[in-house]
Amino acid sequence: MQGSKLYVGNLSYSITKEQMEELFSNYGGVKQVNIIEGRGFGFVEMSNPSEAEKAKEALNGSDFKGRTLKVNEARPPKDRQKKNYRRY
Repeated sequence: MQGSKLYVGNLSYSITKEQMEELFSNYGGVKQVNIIEGRGFGFVEMSNPSEAEKAKEALNGSDFKGRTLKVNEARPPKDRQKKNYRRY
């Protein structure tokens, strides 16, 4: 695994940052948790890539609060800038 940031999908909408941090801290240091409100997913940044890999292997496909988690390495954000097109 290259990075230490994980995508976590299929979350319950009632999940809290504290619950996520507690779950992932079993596999290493948690630097940051970001839950996207009302979307059912979020991101967890671990202290280093090896801890992120350990958490991914342990938690992907596991049950948490009645939901089967999807845990993968986070992809870099897409460039959301609008392209300038010339009008002729």
